[in-house]
Amino acid sequence: MTASFAPDPSLQKSLQSAFAPHLRALCERTSVALAAGGYTGLLVSAGTAPLLFADDRTAPYVPNPHFRAWVPLANAPGSFLWFEPGAKPRLLIHSPDDYWHRSPGIPDSYWSPEFDIHVAADPAAIRALLPSDLSRAAYLGEGFSFLTALGPGAVNPPALLRRLDYARAAKSPYELLCLRQASRLGALAHRAAERAFSQGHSELQIELAFLAACGQREQDLPYNPIIALNGAGAVLHYQHLDPLPPQIHRSLLIDAGCSFAGYPSDITRTFSAHEDDFAALVRAMDAMQQRLCARVRPGLDWRELHLDAHRETAGVLHQAGIVRCGEDEAVASGVTAVFFPHGVGHLLGVTVHDAGGWLRGPEGGQIPPPDGHPNLRLTRVLEENFVVTMEPGLYFIESLLAAARGDARGRRIDWARVEQFAPCGGIRIEDDLAVTVRGCENLTRDAFRELTG
Repeated sequence: MTASFAPDPSLQKSLQSAFAPHLRALCERTSVALAAGGYTGLLVSAGTAPLLFADDRTAPYVPNPHFRAWVPLANAPGSFLWFEPGAKPRLLIHSPDDYWHRSPGIPDSYWSPEFDIHVAADPAAIRALLPSDLSRAAYLGEGFSFLTALGPGAVNPPALLRRLDYARAAKSPYELLCLRQASRLGALAHRAAERAFSQGHSELQIELAFLAACGQREQDLPYNPIIALNGAGAVLHYQHLDPLPPQIHRSLLIDAGCSFAGYPSDITRTFSAHEDDFAALVRAMDAMQQRLCARVRPGLDWRELHLDAHRETAGVLHQAGIVRCGEDEAVASGVTAVFFPHGVGHLLGVTVHDAGGWLRGPEGGQIPPPDGHPNLRLTRVLEENFVVTMEPGLYFIESLLAAARGDARGRRIDWARVEQFAPCGGIRIEDDLAVTVRGCENLTRDAFRELTG
């Protein structure tokens, strides 16, 4: 199956019908949050591309996620969103008279009729389009040189951010449409990357195959792809992208997603180049990951699922002969944390690691992770329409293994088996799940099935 980047009329129609109620709900909950803080309006910056040190170039532009939550506009740095309860949201697009760069114009898309849109050439023109008195308005975004002149009543007020972040966990039908489409693009690109691996290509060549299949630049993706061959799979956020293929292909761990209308997919797959013990370990981890997915439903405490993932990991390690002790002992002694040092998943939304994962409620407070598991990014009880990732992992990380070898955990580990698996780096299997009234919708597996159906 090849990529098709022409607009899908049926998708555009669905997006158009879903966006208006999505925006109304966003306006309603933002109005409640503003009232709780005593604010009369909200000004949100789209952000700018930061200038590189001692250079006249900028880093790639990434929109402020609070701006992206309102407007699916990917490339309008310096723009603003103004919202006043009871009025149509106003979009102020920064469009300078510039012959060095292409300036944005007035958008014509499924979402644009829902905004009062203006184009402004400079900050003074933007200021003229805002209310004269912003002293009771809240501002969200990075600092600007003319921010003081705008005179907002509060800049990034923590209480307001907590309320907005907490509510963002539950997705609207429009957001779910976008996340499904991001998963479809991600599955298409993952298939191309898998083919490139099977043909013996390098990490860089595999990434290029991924980008070509989804039709996106690296800076358009929700995060830089992790494409790790062989032992590099033990580096959790590996970013090297070796341009030359290794002499021997053993394994590929690819963690990469695509973007659609500002919403991401976050997908990880692991492959073995041979039908060997590592391939069997990958299959065992995939089966384990699916068992964990089957448990996802409203009312589930994510902390308990994370601990269950460690018990499941202990079982996989024991079955593979990597550890000598039982499941409870492996978890209690910290042996599983040697091989599985990160959280089992996180919220997914306008950012990949979406905000609000630890929040106890809209007023604030945090739900701590379980003792001994500080890297868990989500501790809340799941609710319908939450979107989460499910990504258990099993790695052979040199520094963690060295520490375990030197203490009581070492006698519980079969080091000969560790040496056998270490050249393959590690395994991570990751799907994106939308919580439904009775369980969950696996956006990732559905997208892969569409490719083969």
